[in-house]
Amino acid sequence: MKLGYYPGCSLHSTAAEYNMATEAVFDALGLELAELPEWNCCGATAGHSTDKFLALALPLRNLVIAEAEQQKELVLPCAACYNLVKGADHYCREGTPEAKDANEELKSIMGSSYNGTVHVTHPLEVIMRKEYLGKVGEKVKKPLNGLKLAPYYGCLLTRPTYVAFDDVEQPQAMDQLMKLAGADVKRWSYKTDCCGGSLTVPRTDVVYEITKNLVTAAQRAGADAIVTACPLCQMTLETRQKEIQKPIPIFFFTELLGISFGHPEARKWMKKHIIDPIPLLTSLQLL
Repeated sequence: MKLGYYPGCSLHSTAAEYNMATEAVFDALGLELAELPEWNCCGATAGHSTDKFLALALPLRNLVIAEAEQQKELVLPCAACYNLVKGADHYCREGTPEAKDANEELKSIMGSSYNGTVHVTHPLEVIMRKEYLGKVGEKVKKPLNGLKLAPYYGCLLTRPTYVAFDDVEQPQAMDQLMKLAGADVKRWSYKTDCCGGSLTVPRTDVVYEITKNLVTAAQRAGADAIVTACPLCQMTLETRQKEIQKPIPIFFFTELLGISFGHPEARKWMKKHIIDPIPLLTSLQLL
């Protein structure tokens, strides 16, 4: 099956390992990702906080392209991109005045507007469908035995409610996938808290404190690592553990699925991390 794919800026730069792992896992599950031509930045995190028009027009342009490419479904691995593009789709379907204005402006520039025919989705939502969830179990060759994980969804996959594809208070998709891959998934109370990523430059002191609270809570729950589905969360948590006595790795969920599938490129993905996860994984004979 062929799906439209919007990697966003992070997956072509700081989170290249997330991009590689996501493409590898989807390929293993029989899913082809077709990257949108000439896609643009969605505006996270600066654009949408400074200009309401850009907050709609930037993600909306990508939806116009997806429709032109006759993509019925568009997959966005970055939680921030997913949130903004899903929001633009929602406002267009609702017919808000702001969305109509942005759509008209884009039509004057691009020659077409968005008609609301694209299903905006996250890789977690796709893989959790019955036809692919069953394949995950079949593909696991190297179970993540002994890997103690705290699944971290962050704030953008469940807020506002119109973007949510899982329980907004206690999302379970990543928990279920990691359990299926053989990991020891820990229960904790911080899985949907914000990482403070938008404050990482102007208020680094605040982000250090948020990171300390999150990582300490994960460790208290018995986790050796955190697994996430957002490149902004992953980068923030990896780079702001200054005050943590024993820093822990922050994985992308598709990286760990790829490891459990026995993908030959998995070690290459791990080398992109700032907090080296290889010692932990080799101690468990996963690499």
